[in-house]
Amino acid sequence: MKIKALGHVVLKVTDLVRAEEFYNGLLGLPVCARFDQDGYEMTFFSLGNHHDFAIMKVGGGDGGQDEDRIGLHHVAFKIGTNLDDLREAKKKLDSAGVSAEPMDHEVTQSLYLEDPDGNGIELYVDVSESWRKDPQRVAQIKPLEL
Repeated sequence: MKIKALGHVVLKVTDLVRAEEFYNGLLGLPVCARFDQDGYEMTFFSLGNHHDFAIMKVGGGDGGQDEDRIGLHHVAFKIGTNLDDLREAKKKLDSAGVSAEPMDHEVTQSLYLEDPDGNGIELYVDVSESWRKDPQRVAQIKPLEL
């Protein structure tokens, strides 16, 4: 397994509209997709890739669960272009005792894990160009069997 590129960064925010107005309205990051399903609300931005940056709405509590706190959600690293690359990474992580959750985003297929300090990491492979015709395809999520 070798990281080939920095893929994207996802930040947790308390007010999605306010954050979108800042990143899109003020800074000019183009919105490519939105996701609102099963309690998850996200906005995806693109600078030419399927997405380069995203914001995710959270509760914002300072004493609650980690997933409700603002800040970094995860950093994504591209590790390849096919499912075999992802399977190889999963084997390596498993042998090192690192738990990783596979997810299918249609455009990418991913492994979600944490670094030793609990920071979110996504390792992914690009598997579809569907986002070029329909940018909303970025906002898909379902379990992945490896």
